[in-house]
Amino acid sequence: MNMKFSMEADVLSVLGKKTVTESEDLGALVRQLYTAAEALEGTFNGPGKAAFNRFKSRVDDISTTLNNSLVSITGSIAGQHTTFVNAADDSATVHTSGEGAADFAGADTSRFSGGASAV
Repeated sequence: MNMKFSMEADVLSVLGKKTVTESEDLGALVRQLYTAAEALEGTFNGPGKAAFNRFKSRVDDISTTLNNSLVSITGSIAGQHTTFVNAADDSATVHTSGEGAADFAGADTSRFSGGASAV
């Protein structure tokens, strides 16, 4: 099965920028969840209260862990972007070099001449 992969030059750069923005948003959302849940704090008893208190004590850790994970993903995306850009540049250099070394003057073009067009 043949598969073609096509990607614009700036796709990974744009994805990286969106991921940074979303990581900041995610940390803010965790803190907003904590703020919203504070109104419920006095309503829990037993295991529910213990779970709420664990969440409350770990909000900063949860937010930081999520943000750090997304920062790592962003770093990976940046590395992939660099690799793709370098590969495209290297490919262009190799093709240009090969084209410069080709002897088109001595090429046999007889199969391309004539009235029939190739499909």
